[in-house]
Amino acid sequence: MTRRNRTAYGAATPKLAGVGLAVAALLVASLPVATPAAAQPANAHCGTSTGDTGSSSWTSHAELGQELRRLQAQRSDVLDVTQIGTSNRGREIWAARTGTGPKVVLVTSEIHGNEKTGTDAVLSLLRDMTAGTPAAERLRSLVTLVAVPKMNPDAAELDRRGNDRTWAEVVAEFPQLAGARPAWNYYNQPRTGDDYATRPGFDVNRDYHPDLDYVPRAEDFPGSSSEAGWYIHPESRAVRDLYKSLRAEFGAVDTYVDLHHQGPCDLDESGENQVTMSLSGKFVDVENHQEYNKGYRLDYSKQLTLAAYDGLSVRGQSPFGSLTLYPQDIDLPGTGLGSFALNGSGTVLFEVRGQTQTWGAKQRGQLIQTVEKGLDAIIEAVGTGAVNQIDPTRYDDIPETQ
Repeated sequence: MTRRNRTAYGAATPKLAGVGLAVAALLVASLPVATPAAAQPANAHCGTSTGDTGSSSWTSHAELGQELRRLQAQRSDVLDVTQIGTSNRGREIWAARTGTGPKVVLVTSEIHGNEKTGTDAVLSLLRDMTAGTPAAERLRSLVTLVAVPKMNPDAAELDRRGNDRTWAEVVAEFPQLAGARPAWNYYNQPRTGDDYATRPGFDVNRDYHPDLDYVPRAEDFPGSSSEAGWYIHPESRAVRDLYKSLRAEFGAVDTYVDLHHQGPCDLDESGENQVTMSLSGKFVDVENHQEYNKGYRLDYSKQLTLAAYDGLSVRGQSPFGSLTLYPQDIDLPGTGLGSFALNGSGTVLFEVRGQTQTWGAKQRGQLIQTVEKGLDAIIEAVGTGAVNQIDPTRYDDIPETQ
C-alpha cells in the first residue's frame, strides 16, 4: 500500500504497571500484532484550522521551568534538572534525569514548537518515575531516564514548527559559511499561517549529523533531506552534546525516543478510523550512510517500537485509539533519530495526531496519555530486558496508515 508523506517528521489504568506490563510484553512477543480499539470514527472533526490553536492550554517555557524547579525541590534525592543549552533567543533548554540503572533512555520533545503533547507527557512521566512508590523505585533501579521536555523553546513560544533564527545569524556564528546558499530547511516565506517572511527560522529536526564532531562546511550547503545536517543551531547542539556526554558516561545510549505530531486526519488501514498515533523504528537507509554506521541496530529499534505498540494494544477497549506504522520509505540522516540510530542507539518515533494549527487542544488528555503510556511500556521493557524477547519480524504486521 502506498503511504502518504507526513508533515511532522520527513494516551484509566495504573501508571508504571511494573511486572504486569513486562509479563504482557512477553506474552505478546510471539503473537501476531493486534489491532487496537479505534478512538474515533473517520467523520470526526478534521478541518484545516481550529480558529484557536489552543496554545494557552499547553505548558509554556516559563511554566515548564516552574514545574521542573518544583519537582526538583520536592524530589532532589531522585531528580536532577540541569540546563544543557540556550536557545537562539536566550531561553533555557533543560534536561531532567532520574534513575540509576545501567541502561539510558533518552527522550526529547517539542523540537517542533507546534507539537506540544510530548512536553506534558514527559512532565507526567517524571512525576511518576520520581514518586516514592515501589514501582517507581524499581524502575529507577533498572534504567536511567534523561528527558529534554522542550528542546526548541523559541519555536514553542511562537507556536510554530521552525525556530527563530536568520541565515545571517548563522553566518555570523560560522563565518566559513559566508557565500554559501542558505540551508534547504530555512523558512523565510509564510508557512501554515506563520510569518516566516519577517521572522525566519529553520526546521531544527534536519540539523543533526551522524558525525557527532562535525563542523559546518560551506560545500555542504544547501544540502537536502536525504543528506546529513550541520549542527548550526544551539538547540540541536544541546541535544547532541547531551547524547555525547551520556555515551561517554555509560558507554552507549541504549534507547532514544523523539516525540512528534503528524496530521489530524490520517486513517488506519480500514479507512474507517482516525489514527491516534503512528510509530516507527526506521529513519535511514543504512546502505546509503555506511561511512557513519557505528553499530546500527534496526531490529532492536523494531523491538522497542513493538514494546510501545504492545503496551498500548493490550489495554483493549481504551481511549488510546488506532495505532499505525509510520511510513518506512524515508531516509533522513539529518534528524536526531537518524543520526543517533547510526550511532548505535535503538530509536523510536512517536507521531500523535494533529498539530496546534490543525487540532488545537482538542483531545489533549487522550493524546498526552497515549504518549506517556507508550513511553512507560518502552522503559519497562528496556529495564527488565523483556524488549529482547520481542520478535522484531512482527514489526511489519503493525497496521499501515492509509
